[in-house]
Amino acid sequence: MSKIGIFFAEGFEEIEALTVVDVCRRCEIEVEMVSAYGERQVLGSHGILVTMDKTMGEADFSSYDMLVLPGGGKGTQGLEACAPLMEQIDAFYNAGKYVAAICAAPSIFGHRGFLKGRRACSYPAFESHLEGAQVTAGPVEIDGNVITSRGMGTSIDFALAISGIFCGKAAADEMAVKIVYKQ
Repeated sequence: MSKIGIFFAEGFEEIEALTVVDVCRRCEIEVEMVSAYGERQVLGSHGILVTMDKTMGEADFSSYDMLVLPGGGKGTQGLEACAPLMEQIDAFYNAGKYVAAICAAPSIFGHRGFLKGRRACSYPAFESHLEGAQVTAGPVEIDGNVITSRGMGTSIDFALAISGIFCGKAAADEMAVKIVYKQ
């Protein structure tokens, strides 16, 4: 079974993060919600307190097939400031393993040089941070091992794209029907 680690810092965008958790778990993909801090509870950008499965110190990165970064301006800053997480993001990217980010968080990939020559998208106000990318207005871009998405309104597209990587396009399309998405 595939396993995804999704990382939360204070100020994360709740819908972007929890949609990935929900849709992927419905597709029977194991998902661990991981706090970028030492505490198990992380406060979202709209005051929703979410309890994590693990903290950074408890996360087993060798067990993950993908690392996911939700957006939210403050949440993205918190993720990028977490040096141990950035080391793992770099290691995953360099090993050809999947890294995914939505909304403001693709800016992290731009800052790290991951997007040079790749198609990528982000929240419009962060497009200038997609250094070296061919910026698109698509809801989701998958280019090699890098997945990016634009924001809250593309959260289901993002979650279904991630699900499709691990359970196949047909299963992701079937899940879209089950959740009554764009019928």
